[in-house]
Amino acid sequence: MRRRRYDMHIEWRDPTAWGSFTMSIEDAVYPLLSVYDRLPHRLKSDIGWTYRHLPKRVRLGRRFTEFQTLAESVETWSAEEITQYQVEQLRAVLTHAATYSPFYTRRFAEVGFRPDCLSNPEDMEGCPFITKSDLLAHLPDMVATEPPRSARLYITTGGSTGTPTGFYLHKGVSRPKEQAFLEAQWRRGGYFDGARLVVIRGHVTSQRAEGRIASHDATRDWLMLSSYHLTTERLPEYLDQISRFRPDVLHAYPSAALQLADLLERTGTQWAVPLRCVLAGSERLTAPQKRLLEDTFRCRVYTWYGHSERVVLAGEGRTSDLLYFWPTYGYVEFGPADTQGFQEVIGTSFHNFAMPLIRYRTGDYVQPYDPVRDGRKEFDWPAVRAVDGREQEFLVTSTGRRISLTAVNMHDDSFDDLYALQFVQHEAGYAEMRYVPGPHFDRGRLDRIHATLRRKLGDDLDIEFREVSEIERTSRGKGKWLVSSVAGAMPDPGT
Repeated sequence: MRRRRYDMHIEWRDPTAWGSFTMSIEDAVYPLLSVYDRLPHRLKSDIGWTYRHLPKRVRLGRRFTEFQTLAESVETWSAEEITQYQVEQLRAVLTHAATYSPFYTRRFAEVGFRPDCLSNPEDMEGCPFITKSDLLAHLPDMVATEPPRSARLYITTGGSTGTPTGFYLHKGVSRPKEQAFLEAQWRRGGYFDGARLVVIRGHVTSQRAEGRIASHDATRDWLMLSSYHLTTERLPEYLDQISRFRPDVLHAYPSAALQLADLLERTGTQWAVPLRCVLAGSERLTAPQKRLLEDTFRCRVYTWYGHSERVVLAGEGRTSDLLYFWPTYGYVEFGPADTQGFQEVIGTSFHNFAMPLIRYRTGDYVQPYDPVRDGRKEFDWPAVRAVDGREQEFLVTSTGRRISLTAVNMHDDSFDDLYALQFVQHEAGYAEMRYVPGPHFDRGRLDRIHATLRRKLGDDLDIEFREVSEIERTSRGKGKWLVSSVAGAMPDPGT
């Protein structure tokens, strides 16, 4: 089989060679972000300017350049070359897991699965699945004993299920890899290096309902706008901030972009700032909603699918709305179709040797590609038509602000040791957070959780906690993030 001139397989074949491990500055300073946020504005600006002007290979680490090259080159690979790469990566991660992770060592032995016998991706059928429940119950045993503890970065997510989940990324690898692949697919939509971004994605600019709406992220020269203060009264402030910043790209939760479009329509205001594209990820966006946003902002709206666990990643093509799964990012499989034709996304991570996730059932469902209905694919990769992922769900405050629950998602240890949580709202300005505690949950932490939520949600929404044994679930058994009779998803145009 022909070997490509570009090759990043050698280091992954020997994941125990941790002497070559190089920490990125981003991973090194990640635990210090809260300290940076509390610094005086002038000092933050000076530090941010200095950091922004460091070369990317310094900020993001040596791996970033390698993954950037991998993402750019794979579009030209043949099916044979892609299969070769996937087999090598699967062997590496499976062998490493069997050797250094007590959980996988036991699980593989129970079913008689031998990673060294894998010769093609179809051999994965003999490998057992894992679920979020495994992460909750067996996290210490799932972590690999190599690389060392210093190479792990702890992350948590509530995802779209309301089940707080903790896991470990590989420092110097997982986050630079994610950024390289994200930028590669964003370029299909109009993004470019050095672009000026306006971001409306859950950034907290003020804890007060009447507080400021904007701050400047000097580390990237991005304008950060609050996704918590989008109201008719404050629309002129948003438009003034955006107009003065002159962005190239709007990077927003779909719910925030739709709120902004709705306010423009209701006030009879035309969008006046030329944009290269709107980047709209982390929530489901229907086709009619996407067309509405494209009409409002007069540019392409680009969407993608991913998750905090960084197992698989998919992005739209250059000319089609199909979502294409990167074959060099991770190995994707799809479960059997349900009654509506949707299939669960199942993924195996590449490159994360700190805590491999193997045949991980994500709980996310997709509508598969149909060549008759969807036409010819741009890339000969696994593709899907739609993702049945996180909805555009809102809490409504007493002053009428709508807060997307996507923005409430925590990436620290706030929700550790909770089996599930769910927000329930039947009255504007008041919501109940129902939670299912795990055996190690300390109820004394509720005050800390309340303070964290208060910082995110503001002073015009009261939260009360209620311990329950189970939360309400969908027909697929997926936990609902929100149960509300006050506000639902943004409606589709014409429905």
